Amino acid sequence: MSGTEAEPGAGGGTDRGGTATTVVDPKLLEILVCPITKRQLIYDRAAGELISEAARLAFPIRDGVPIMLVDEARPLDDDDAAGAGPVSGP
Repeated sequence: MSGTEAEPGAGGGTDRGGTATTVVDPKLLEILVCPITKRQLIYDRAAGELISEAARLAFPIRDGVPIMLVDEARPLDDDDAAGAGPVSGP
């Protein structure tokens, strides 16, 4: 699969810190994996996060840079990953 997205959006989202719209390079999304499980991440453009369903964590994206530190990730609620699935495309 190529890059992944949770929900198609128009140009990005905001992270939990309230920064401006973020856009992540699709090639970067192809190679990034969860630092805990080493499994593929789901790009949630609307929330500005990379989701690890296996680890139940959401990693923030700040100024277009994924923050892949476990200490910076937020735990997922049961509703957070509902409907989010890998989708091919840029």
